[in-house]
Amino acid sequence: MREALFFEILKDDKVRCDLCPHHCVLKNGQVGICGVRKNIEGALYSLNYGQISAISVDPIEKKPLFHFHPGSEILSVGSWGCNMSCPFCQNWEISHAIPHVRDFSPEQLASLAKDHNSFGIAYTYSEPVVWFEYVLDCARAAMKDGLNNVLVTNGFIEEKPFKLLTQYFSAMNIDVKSFNPEYYRKVLGGQRDVVMKNVETAQKAGIHVEITTLVVPEDNDSEEEIKGIAEWLGSIDRSIPLHLSRYFPNYKYDRPPTDLDDLEKLWHAAKAYLDYVYVGNVLGMHEDTICPKCGKTVIERNGYNVNIVGLDEEGSCTNCGYPIAIRK
Repeated sequence: MREALFFEILKDDKVRCDLCPHHCVLKNGQVGICGVRKNIEGALYSLNYGQISAISVDPIEKKPLFHFHPGSEILSVGSWGCNMSCPFCQNWEISHAIPHVRDFSPEQLASLAKDHNSFGIAYTYSEPVVWFEYVLDCARAAMKDGLNNVLVTNGFIEEKPFKLLTQYFSAMNIDVKSFNPEYYRKVLGGQRDVVMKNVETAQKAGIHVEITTLVVPEDNDSEEEIKGIAEWLGSIDRSIPLHLSRYFPNYKYDRPPTDLDDLEKLWHAAKAYLDYVYVGNVLGMHEDTICPKCGKTVIERNGYNVNIVGLDEEGSCTNCGYPIAIRK
């Protein structure tokens, strides 16, 4: 355990967690909505500090990040816990249960990344926001060793702790799960506007940002919904990549997978507002990076097999010279 950051001591040994917008008020012995932050005798503690439930060297495209060090591999780690309640959760075994874990110090994790020739560390699989203290310490250790930090997150975190994280991260993939604020609140247990604000904050901080929307049948699969997300992202920067990911039955949902024809329509709807739109969880469907100016394929992808075919050393299209939004 580790004493948490961002909490306030209240009367009668109560505490209020100020990490995320839930602001859980906890009596002695109570645990927050996330399942990993507990009041112990009038102070708030992180229960999962240093506890790794999943660790692997993954293609960076698996995060998914298509425009950040394409074709590279990154040490990827997960812990447990989550501050949202998505009924279709694709990683529910570690987000909403207590899995088997191994202990790693921040320094050990940074050393392991270097041993595996990884260019950085990705905090992923479960929701890294709720293992904030460990993520922060690991990110500092990684940066000290010249490594990049990558955050894969639901973006549901308060402004002050999020701005602290932005000082140490090079790239983020942030889930924008819906454009409907009521759906966010009632079904997902989050707040759309908080997530949207954090996307904008990360972009303004100079972090490489990509967005994932899991397209769930009957929930967020209308053209109006995806157009709303894409138009908003385009108003920030047309070059922000959007990943429309195919849903598969999991956790509490047994609906059939997202229809491929629907994904095709939604891809076209989003492309009206954004230069780079991808379809995830479908092999061979809108995986390549195409130059927005001349239409030449600059990066070919087949799953996690990546072939850079049309980029020069400066990251511009070799056919027309247009700068592609790639970070190396």
